[in-house]
Amino acid sequence: MAKAELKTRPTDASVDDFIASVENDTRRNDAIKVLEMFRRVTGETPTMWGPAIVGFGIAPYRYPDGREIDWPIVGFSPRKQNLTLYVICRSPKQPGLLAKLGKHSTSVSCLYIKKLADVDEKVLEAIVKDAYKYSKKSRGPV
Repeated sequence: MAKAELKTRPTDASVDDFIASVENDTRRNDAIKVLEMFRRVTGETPTMWGPAIVGFGIAPYRYPDGREIDWPIVGFSPRKQNLTLYVICRSPKQPGLLAKLGKHSTSVSCLYIKKLADVDEKVLEAIVKDAYKYSKKSRGPV
């Protein structure tokens, strides 16, 4: 099946400028730490995807209906309500890691954290590392 048209695409915008523009001091400082964590763990250069997502790597993402898009392997966005990390995958390690993380919530593909102080950063780093490795080799239906 052909690739679906996606509004959120890689841009040439500056990741550092985007992070610097985050108004909330805590969210901005957390985003700086998360940016460095993702850089270290993935070895990838961060890219802005649309106006608000910092992505690392790129891979095809296939929906159950066969539709396919390009999407970051992992990423994050310092949103107003929370720090959203695009790291939820079907890794067998993930449930155990999430149980040790601390205060958070999840959706189909996102991990939501109010502030880094609410979680164990070493566990978060393990989640990012696991999600990157697992998602890089096994992209498939959501």
